[in-house]
Amino acid sequence: MSDSITERSLTEQLRDLEAGQYSSRELTEAYLQKIASASDINAYITVSSEQAIESADLADQRRASGDSAPLLGIPIAHKDIFCEKGVKTSAGSKMLDNFVSPYDSTVVSKLKEAGVVSLGKTNMDEFAMGSSNEASFYGPVRNPWNHDRVPGGSSGGSAAAVAASLCSAATGTDTGGSIRQPAAFCGITGLKPTYGRVSRWGMIAYASSLDQAGPMARSADDCALLLTHMAGQDHRDSTSSSVEAEDYSSALTSDLSGLKIGICTEFMDGVDSAVADILDQTRQSLEALGANFSEISLPNTHLAIPAYYIIAPAECSANLSRYDGVRFGYRCEGPENLEDLYKRSRSESFGREVKNRIMVGAFALSAGYYDAYYKKAQQIRRLIKQDFEEAFASVDMILGPTTPGPAFALGDKLDDAKAMYLQDIYTISANLAGLPALSMPAGTEDAMPIGAQLIGNYFQEANILRTAHQYQQVTDWHKRRPEKGETA
Repeated sequence: MSDSITERSLTEQLRDLEAGQYSSRELTEAYLQKIASASDINAYITVSSEQAIESADLADQRRASGDSAPLLGIPIAHKDIFCEKGVKTSAGSKMLDNFVSPYDSTVVSKLKEAGVVSLGKTNMDEFAMGSSNEASFYGPVRNPWNHDRVPGGSSGGSAAAVAASLCSAATGTDTGGSIRQPAAFCGITGLKPTYGRVSRWGMIAYASSLDQAGPMARSADDCALLLTHMAGQDHRDSTSSSVEAEDYSSALTSDLSGLKIGICTEFMDGVDSAVADILDQTRQSLEALGANFSEISLPNTHLAIPAYYIIAPAECSANLSRYDGVRFGYRCEGPENLEDLYKRSRSESFGREVKNRIMVGAFALSAGYYDAYYKKAQQIRRLIKQDFEEAFASVDMILGPTTPGPAFALGDKLDDAKAMYLQDIYTISANLAGLPALSMPAGTEDAMPIGAQLIGNYFQEANILRTAHQYQQVTDWHKRRPEKGETA
């Protein structure tokens, strides 16, 4: 029974728990057993076995007493970038390998209030800087569909855990595609909400004007449930939006008649032929559901990656300056003086990719270069935002690829930074503009999942979730599971 219950979707598990078909403890124990037997995937950094069982028992008691918390007893995993009280929160870095958070982030707190059971913390690229989950102090995560392939990054552990049925769903963060790209590579659904839709308080910062938390799950239905209990204004986060959150599940069943979807010509230029075919099939499915398509242009799209790789490193160099070996985190042994403490603590605990980005960011912000780099990148960011505003004057959302192709081989792009950065070519522009975007499973290439991306207008998460849900009612890509992740 344990395998069968862990294969069920979050919404199905909720119905089963309410019907008394099994308990939260049975479900949690089933996941913990699977996690223990899937250590080769390396999806988790920390497994909170005892706490999870205690929480599951409490959920069962609450349900027996008539408690109707909306996610009561559902076991999920958190990306190891969200602070969780009493649990190590490392951000995938040696710098925070010894940091146990004294508080819950807003995302963790809100989901606890909704009744979830936390199974533990998932692996990730160090400080969320990476597109393959190979830049983790705890080693690379392997794609459940093929253990020789990457799961994507930086939320690769969360994506792999969902795909391998090691949790009901997971949280992730998206700074330049870090929810959507691994969701596409692992054959699951992942949503980056509008910037400010979900609180960033207690989420370890990478690039503060770009970071956004979101749900990762089997389906749009599951993501809608999670987002409903993650979203909302938070007075502790000054960038949190006052736009009222919704019940994102309530609009899922509305049909798509009259929906206007744009196809971006710039996204389709030079796209992999197999990906182009999958997107054409996705378009046909959505047309059959009542959607209307037209071509749109985002002329400044080609500037998104260079602008992002100035803005994000600049913000990371400022955010990571707090890790100095003094207040918390890693501290070098036997420092000769304060300067030695700073230098060795940082050089010994930060990985190569983090060091590279700190150096790029510090250079872009330095005197004499600020106007030429950081200011210019912010001006390009405004042009990209303007392109989207003009596009949304005629369409409701945009359909495009999530990634250039399927998951690539482990180690394939580690020594080619440009090739690695180009993995986010279709996702970064939504972050620069602060727009909501979703990746949904839409096909396969070389027996590996391919995702289709829906980009919506500001605070239109309900609309893109509805579109994805309706698409998933007439396709089964989101129901497919990895066989056993055999190596090639």
